[in-house]
Amino acid sequence: MISQTFFHEIADYTKGRIAKVILNDTVEITDFTLKQVTDSTIGMQYLISASQIETVTKIQLVDASGHPISTNEVFVPIASDTLLLHTIQVKEVAS
Repeated sequence: MISQTFFHEIADYTKGRIAKVILNDTVEITDFTLKQVTDSTIGMQYLISASQIETVTKIQLVDASGHPISTNEVFVPIASDTLLLHTIQVKEVAS
């Protein structure tokens, strides 16, 4: 069993690597309203302006060099400015 301290360290490391969010391969977001680690969970909040995009179909977290850390296919209509909460949980999975 992996210790909670190690999970927290991995989450903190991952948070530090996330430099920006790319929506639909075109819209880059670098300003986070919130970006923090609680236990083994990374919580991020960022604002998506309705003038930037109508529907989010892909959310990609990337590092400072532009390498993807996480890619998710989604369907989020943006009718007005939207504050999105994005969480990543580090956990052990038994095979």
